[in-house]
Amino acid sequence: MMINKNNFIIAIDGPAGAGKSTVAKKLAENLNFLYIDTGAMYRAITYKINKEKIDINDKSAIKNMLTKTRLIYENSTLYLDGNPVGDEIRSNEVNSKVSTVSSNKYVRTSMTDLQRCIGQTTSCILDGRDIGTVVFPNADIKIFLVADVSMRAQRRYKENLEKGMDTTFSEIKKSIVERDCIDSKREIAPLSKANDAIVIDTSSLSIDDVVSKITNIYLEKINV
Repeated sequence: MMINKNNFIIAIDGPAGAGKSTVAKKLAENLNFLYIDTGAMYRAITYKINKEKIDINDKSAIKNMLTKTRLIYENSTLYLDGNPVGDEIRSNEVNSKVSTVSSNKYVRTSMTDLQRCIGQTTSCILDGRDIGTVVFPNADIKIFLVADVSMRAQRRYKENLEKGMDTTFSEIKKSIVERDCIDSKREIAPLSKANDAIVIDTSSLSIDDVVSKITNIYLEKINV
């Protein structure tokens, strides 16, 4: 297969708290790729649904809202309707609803189309739950990150503390377990590992260790 070094796609999938976003962001910086946080896109939509007080089960209202919503990436920064997205999409309210919103077929189709559109124009790294299976099944490299549930909860708990968010470890762990269940069992684009994905267990690895592993995989790929 011919490799296009100017339009190289690295897909990083895995459950919540496995380190996908942190790894993908650092890897993108090192390789000078565009970083697309697909989870942030779904969170941004969920945030807007909350802000406009739309019932997350009202498919018609959500579909209508999507036609009036503009999501773009510039320099690896996500903008929602012209405004840069921040920690407001990481709130407990968004956390509790994002899996349901992500399973909405209109939201899924809209976000998948947008992700493909961006990925077809430049080399990029995308992280999520269905990048290597649905969004870019022909990605040049597919990585599936996993980690122990308690370790994932501990990481998320630490992140929240650093951001001043008031959540307990037990609440976060419960939320992660519930989200794993919802994401894995949803009808549309469930969380699953692509057959040709490389599995990396991050439980006992540092971010730099994981980035180094994927960088070596990339270098081997382009130098074949």
